[in-house]
Amino acid sequence: MTATERRASASLASIFALRMLGLFLVLPVFALEAARYPGGDDPARVGLAMGIYGLTQGLLQIPFGIASDWWGRKPVIISGLLIFALGSFIAAWAPDLNWLIAGRALQGAGAISAAVTALLADSTRDEVRTKAMALVGSSIALMFALSLLVAPLLAASIGLHGLFSLTGALALGGIAVVLWWVPPEPVEHADRPRGSVLEVLQDPALLRLDFGVFVLHAVQLAMWVAIPALLVAAGLDKARHWQVYLPAVLASFLVMGMTLFPLERRGYLRAVFLGAVGLVFVVQLGLLWVVSSSPAPQGLGLLAALLFLFFCGFNVLEATQPSLASRVAPPHARGAALGVYNTLQSLGFFAGGAVGGWVTKTHGAAGLFMLCGGLMLAWLLVAWPMRAPGRHAPVTATGEEALPGRPVKL
Repeated sequence: MTATERRASASLASIFALRMLGLFLVLPVFALEAARYPGGDDPARVGLAMGIYGLTQGLLQIPFGIASDWWGRKPVIISGLLIFALGSFIAAWAPDLNWLIAGRALQGAGAISAAVTALLADSTRDEVRTKAMALVGSSIALMFALSLLVAPLLAASIGLHGLFSLTGALALGGIAVVLWWVPPEPVEHADRPRGSVLEVLQDPALLRLDFGVFVLHAVQLAMWVAIPALLVAAGLDKARHWQVYLPAVLASFLVMGMTLFPLERRGYLRAVFLGAVGLVFVVQLGLLWVVSSSPAPQGLGLLAALLFLFFCGFNVLEATQPSLASRVAPPHARGAALGVYNTLQSLGFFAGGAVGGWVTKTHGAAGLFMLCGGLMLAWLLVAWPMRAPGRHAPVTATGEEALPGRPVKL
């Protein structure tokens, strides 16, 4: 990476990290804390308060992505962080569940993921794009693991109101990063054509990636409807679940660094991608075997191994999918393409939580992992015809390509 690429990757990853840490800090304690609010005795409304973030996020990713194509990435990112911070402070002030729902909905309205990933794609060459996206994905996974460790401690000292205030402060910190650390946006030609949603919806390669990101995040959230109960049944109380999650996440980063980047440089990105999809499918089969083989609790070591394998596949896919989407999309429609991509990601979260809970209630954990396995198998079949895209250089501050494109071996 060049110095500018390293700066862009680190600064934009930190924006994701600050924003996602605020969100993840709330999730482990939200259901218990929200039940204490007036109106919190209704589980359905508590679930709505938790999930409405993903719904508004999904609905607004495309408009924010298109806006970033038209008016620039940084103004859209700053606007989204301001909206997210306002929603956080409303949730911190909320005197009852209705206001908490309103705050969560406004948090989701700050849908900046498409604009941030588009700016990262604008600022990096194709040959280092996956590494840059991996830094973003790794920061998100690390924030998730960190939140599992510190959220219960913070909730005990400052409560849910304090956690939402902290979330708003982190969002304002993200604005400072945009203003003073993120490199300037590349200058675009004034007469450059603008992208549209219809254009990106007609691209089969982009549609395969959109389907994949929906499945991946639906499966991710659905799994965690059942995983905590399995760990408890294996003898690990909920206060110590981080002892499984954190080592699994950190070790998976090491595996990703030792496999993904060297194999991509050698031209085997397609094989790595399909292998990661297949690995998550195998994990679902393993979890299905755990809950179906015996009524007795399964060993903690087996569950830890399956979670480690899940994070290995998940982190590779988190790094490669947005990289592929940004490379497949035409540069003038990159914001629109990533808007659609991030919309499907958010809707996957929403569907995974809603459907995963219903399936677990009606068909048990075995039914849940059968569904997750079926979704991963469908994704593997849909993704099989994919081809690794050629490499194209980013547009520089003068509007010219920095380097000629180079093909990638399949």
